[in-house]
Amino acid sequence: MTDDPVDLLRQLVAIDSVNPDLVPGGAGEAAIADFCSGWLAARGFEVFRLEARPGRPSVVGVSRGAGGGRSLMFNGHYDTVTLAGYDGDPLAAELREGKVFGRGAFDMKSGVAAMMVAAARARAAGAAGDILVACVADEEYASAGTEEVAARFTADAAIVTEPSHLELTVAHKGFIWFDVTVKGKAAHGSRPELGVDAIVKAGKFLAALEGYDLSLRARPTHPILGSGSVHASLIRGGEELSSYPAECVVSIERRTVPGETTASVLAELRALLDGIAAEDAQFVAEIAPGLERTPFEVAESEPIVRALDRAATRALGGPPKRRGEPFWTDCAILQAAGIPCVMFGADGGGAHAATEWATAASVRRLADILTETALAFGRGDA
Repeated sequence: MTDDPVDLLRQLVAIDSVNPDLVPGGAGEAAIADFCSGWLAARGFEVFRLEARPGRPSVVGVSRGAGGGRSLMFNGHYDTVTLAGYDGDPLAAELREGKVFGRGAFDMKSGVAAMMVAAARARAAGAAGDILVACVADEEYASAGTEEVAARFTADAAIVTEPSHLELTVAHKGFIWFDVTVKGKAAHGSRPELGVDAIVKAGKFLAALEGYDLSLRARPTHPILGSGSVHASLIRGGEELSSYPAECVVSIERRTVPGETTASVLAELRALLDGIAAEDAQFVAEIAPGLERTPFEVAESEPIVRALDRAATRALGGPPKRRGEPFWTDCAILQAAGIPCVMFGADGGGAHAATEWATAASVRRLADILTETALAFGRGDA
C-alpha cells in the first residue's frame, strides 16, 4: 500500500463508490471502506467502522497523541456521483499531464488521499494530539456519514478536505426547502362560476417569488457569500384537462447565508403570501418547511484557521486566498456539533462533469500542508 498521495488517489479512484441513493444499484461505499480501513490499520491507526445503514459504512481511524495536545479531525467523503456519461473510463485513474483523471478524482478522493497520508505522516512524527481520519459515506446525498461520525466522535477542530483550489474556505451557504400549497376549488371545466383555478393562482405566487429573489440578490448581506436566493424547483397540480384544479403545490429552495434561519425566512415567505392574499380574496395558500441545512462560517480567530493559514502560507509562498462556497458541505454538521471547522482541499475541476481531474502537484502540496497543520495544531502553536 502506497504512502504517496497521488498513487493513493489513483487507487481510490479505481474503486467504484457510486452513491446508491443517487444511482439505484450504485456500488456504495463498502469496498472503499474496506480499502481505507486496511490502509489505516497497517499504519497503526485504531479503526472504527460505522454502519448504521447496512452497506453504507464510514470509517474513522484514530491515532492517539503523544500527550497533552489538541485533537484534530480530518473529514472527507469517498462516495461519488454517477459513472454514466463520463468521457472515457471513469475508474481508470489515468495520470497524464500532471493530472489524475477519473470520477471522484477532484470531488473528493483527492482530499481523502491527502488527509490519509498527512495523518499517517503526523502520527509517525509523534503528533502531540489525537488525530482522527473520518472517511465518510453519503455526502453526495444526505450526509448520513458525517452525521453518524459527529454523533460518535469529537475533536478540538476539524478540516474538511473538499476541493478548494488550495484556498481557505471559511463560509458557505445553507438551504431550506419549502412546499407552498395553493388552494383552489374543483369544478367542471364548463362551470367557471363554480371553480377556482389553483394553478392560475399559483402563478401569482411564482411572479412574486421572482421579485423576492431579485430583491434578495440586490442587497447582499454577507461579506464573502453575498446574498441568499430563492427559486421554484417543482410544481404539481391538476387532475385532468376538463377540471378546475383544487390544489397546486410549488416546491421551492431558499439558499441562506449566515444570520438567516428557518424562522426568519418563513416570516418573509408568509409576508409575501399575505401580500398576494390582500389583493386577491380568492388566493389561499399554506406553507410548510422541509429539509434545512444551515449555513457555515468560521472565525479567523479560531486556532485551526490560524494554524492552517500559517502552514499554507509557508507552502504557497503567500497567504492563501479566502473563499466562500455557494453550495453546502459537511462543515456545517461538524460546526453544529461543536467542532470548529475549516475547508481546504486540492486543485482541479470537473466535479460531477463528463471529465474530472485533480492536479497531482496540488494533492502533494495539500498533504504537506495538512501534515504541518496537524503537528502545529496538536502542539498548540496556533
